[in-house]
Amino acid sequence: MNLSPSDLHTLAELAIRAASEAGQMIAGSRPAEVQHKPGDDTAASLAAQVVTEIDRRSEDIIVERLTPTLERFELGLLTEERHDDGSRLAADHFWCVDPLDGTLPFIEGIPGYAVSIALVARDGTPRIGVIYDPVEGALMHAISGVGGFRDRRPWPIGSAGAGGGGGGEALSVFADRSFLAMDDREVVVDALERIARDMGLDGVQLHASGGAVLNACGVLTHPPGCYLKRPKPTGGGSLWDFAATACLFHELGAVATDIHGGPLDLNREDATNMAHRGVLFATNQALAQRIRAGIAQI
Repeated sequence: MNLSPSDLHTLAELAIRAASEAGQMIAGSRPAEVQHKPGDDTAASLAAQVVTEIDRRSEDIIVERLTPTLERFELGLLTEERHDDGSRLAADHFWCVDPLDGTLPFIEGIPGYAVSIALVARDGTPRIGVIYDPVEGALMHAISGVGGFRDRRPWPIGSAGAGGGGGGEALSVFADRSFLAMDDREVVVDALERIARDMGLDGVQLHASGGAVLNACGVLTHPPGCYLKRPKPTGGGSLWDFAATACLFHELGAVATDIHGGPLDLNREDATNMAHRGVLFATNQALAQRIRAGIAQI
């Protein structure tokens, strides 16, 4: 089913309401019990293995709000805490939901968690992206071809890439906690330090406490910056970790690609994880190209 601009607006408003309601519930909650997901790969990060009853309550809120659209607009549905029923591969568009990204910081009571809802076309193109930060009460959303918004105010195209070097600026590097345990972490940081110096920046400032969604948003609010995940055999985040922010980045003229510069594979048929091609978010193309060249040598 083809979606008109009016349809996209209607669906975006529904997603905003669902994300806001779920996010407000999360803001007033603390986890009573932390569980481990059954059947997870032992190589997966702890962040990918833990779940709380708040994750599931958030998902229930969102799914209840979005379910009427599945028949009306012939949409599929993919959510983190439910089995992938394959509807995303048959429908022209599907909802891609992360009800609580950043479960570890949520458990610890520190910022870095968010609700993320995206509408993705069958070819993997993100059409709508909605992010709600329960700590800040902040809403970020984007609609394909319409633009990106922060607390419902237009977020001007190109503003995310502001900051070009000098003046004591550092390169903001956002990474998942698993990056801190990587054997070649120092080699990667050294490469990023060289890139920062070449750009006239004052070194690297590493942020590694939040979940994938707010890591990506941090790139936009702390330019110049990047968030990267290198390819690896397993893990690597999942479709729901990147779909909404990819839409936001596209609409703001920033970069959301795989580590090689290709489009993110946001509806891969064989799996829901993104390990196979890695992920790179950056505030502008010049920075992204430098990172690809520098990281490719490692």
